[in-house]
Amino acid sequence: MIPVPTALDEQAVAAMAAGRLARLRATMVDDSIDLLVLHNPVSLRYAVEYRGYNTFQAHIPTAYLLLPVEGPVVMHGAYAVDVALVDEARPANAVTGFDSGLDQADVARRFAADVVAVLDEVGLGTGARVGVERLLPTAHHALTDAGIHAVDAEGTIELARSCKSDLEMVALGHAIDVAEHGMAVMEAALVPGMTENGLWSLIHQVNVAHDGDWFDGRMLCSGPRTNPWYQEAGPRIIEGGDLVAFDTDMIGPFGYCADISRTFLCRGIDGPGWPTDAQRRLYDMARHEVEHNTALLRVGASFRELSAATWRQPDDVLVNRYACAFHGVGMSDEYPKIPYPDDWERCGYDGEVTDGLVLSVESYVGPDGGAEGVKLEQMVQVIADGVVPLSTYPLWDEEA
Repeated sequence: MIPVPTALDEQAVAAMAAGRLARLRATMVDDSIDLLVLHNPVSLRYAVEYRGYNTFQAHIPTAYLLLPVEGPVVMHGAYAVDVALVDEARPANAVTGFDSGLDQADVARRFAADVVAVLDEVGLGTGARVGVERLLPTAHHALTDAGIHAVDAEGTIELARSCKSDLEMVALGHAIDVAEHGMAVMEAALVPGMTENGLWSLIHQVNVAHDGDWFDGRMLCSGPRTNPWYQEAGPRIIEGGDLVAFDTDMIGPFGYCADISRTFLCRGIDGPGWPTDAQRRLYDMARHEVEHNTALLRVGASFRELSAATWRQPDDVLVNRYACAFHGVGMSDEYPKIPYPDDWERCGYDGEVTDGLVLSVESYVGPDGGAEGVKLEQMVQVIADGVVPLSTYPLWDEEA
């Protein structure tokens, strides 16, 4: 395997991380938050470039970062100790069943004391507004009992992450390059007789070889398992003539997400070397949807108007529509999520496309009761001059 050349040296990564921290602190000021308590591994990497035991941290949040708007950054329970943007490492009082047993009231009080200590050290006191994420009720109650004014920090973090620096766009582009290299490896290896799991493992190997992190799912399926969507890779043996659809959901190099979907055709001696008319019709609809919806994007457009103007799928396809028409991408899927008009009243929220916003444009076309489905997804950046494609892997083998 020929590696994809790295895009950023250590100095550039350090500058990128420092810029993210400054943006997060500026957003804290805008939202009147004096201190953040962060647990989410994506937030930890975004704030201070902490990369330690990420998937473990996602379900057992042992480590937590205390980030004041001004003053030293303190991290409790860090597995990595050489984090340049962390000023002091301290032991953790982690409010989890794994760390503290089934009765967590006492450790929650010690956790709250950790927060109070940092507030006192930076001269804020317990009257400060403290933004928190991913806390159990026991921990939240302990903060309140300690006199801390705890508020939800998720909106602050998401808003900061939605604005990307030039260095972040380089890092994101590199993650996409690595993902597309993995996609090419998968497409070249795709032959009848291999399993979905075997094919999906190839892009994992490419990601790890390029210092990437993890995948948010196992979204690859073949043949009849492509309809409906959300059937993850399994032991099914791929047959000649099958469609093979996937969604990368790859947290790659530098912690950035490559979220790209394509649908391949498995050629081989036991199947045709070209798609059927039915498969082409599915693909043509999916490609048209991506192209139509991409053309809607512009700086200043409201989420509501984008939703209302999306391409109207045929009724039998609409039944199995994807979860949204557009969504943000950065270090993972992120704000905003813009649903189809049929889902607006249930889960839509308004907002505005800002200059530089990175989005995935989604399409899934799988008729209700149909034999197969096609999944396509393009990453783009919306700027004042228009829409910049970020994922460039061909939507389809046009020679098929």
